[in-house]
Amino acid sequence: MTAVELSSPVTLLASAGGDRLAQVRARAAAREESRGARHRARAARHRRSTEDLRHVVERGRAQLHADGDRPEATAEEVVAWAVREFGPYLAVASSMQDLVLAHLVSRQLPFVDVLFGDTGYHFAETLGTRGAVEIEMDVDVVDVRPELTVAEQDAAHGPRLHDRDPEACCAMRKVAPMRQALQGYEAWATGVRRGETAARANAPLVSFDERNGVVKINPLAAWSDEEVEEYARRHGVVVNPLLSDGYPSVGCEPCTQRVESGQDARAGRWAGRDKTECGLHA
Repeated sequence: MTAVELSSPVTLLASAGGDRLAQVRARAAAREESRGARHRARAARHRRSTEDLRHVVERGRAQLHADGDRPEATAEEVVAWAVREFGPYLAVASSMQDLVLAHLVSRQLPFVDVLFGDTGYHFAETLGTRGAVEIEMDVDVVDVRPELTVAEQDAAHGPRLHDRDPEACCAMRKVAPMRQALQGYEAWATGVRRGETAARANAPLVSFDERNGVVKINPLAAWSDEEVEEYARRHGVVVNPLLSDGYPSVGCEPCTQRVESGQDARAGRWAGRDKTECGLHA
């Protein structure tokens, strides 16, 4: 996948000319202003109840899902609906694999919160992508971290829990922290696509996320790999360089391997185990 050429945030800033630095500073100032506006907007309107959010899902399904001769809504239409419906209570989830969804949403909701699950086990390239995103894109990255550091988890549960019990490791370092973070929102947009795995084949555009108590929106549900790649190329979206280095699906470093040509894109995730999902979307 072609992407914005990725360097470390420090390198990007050090090599920037005066105009580029001014642009970076202007984006940072706009991000801070937008952050304050979102906080004020949330303070002015309480988070809606579970019952109310379920009604929103029903309305969304009626408007967005295919019905007879009416086709399913496009990704842009789904995002427009989500922005109208949730505004400052909408977040985007990103593993910093690619930022296509975040870019798509930010075009209609500048400086939207992008929730990044910082597990403590990410590839250096993934962390570099996260840093570049704040410089290159009109989003506000929110680091979602587990209660325990890696060292504290090792002390409490023994070293390399990800090898011995990956389900428990994912639950502590990904699922529980994200569930806690989502309590401040009414809806989250995810990059789940039907073509990724059999488990995601019937992913709806909008549903109620029972586990997290929020509305879940999948604007890219119908997109193919080629459509994602074309969008990234056309708009110069930041993507993780690991995608072009044999890692079509990027997770935590200890649990992600390169994939051979012809293998399923997620074959490198928890290779050799009966596990294909971390639990965020299962």
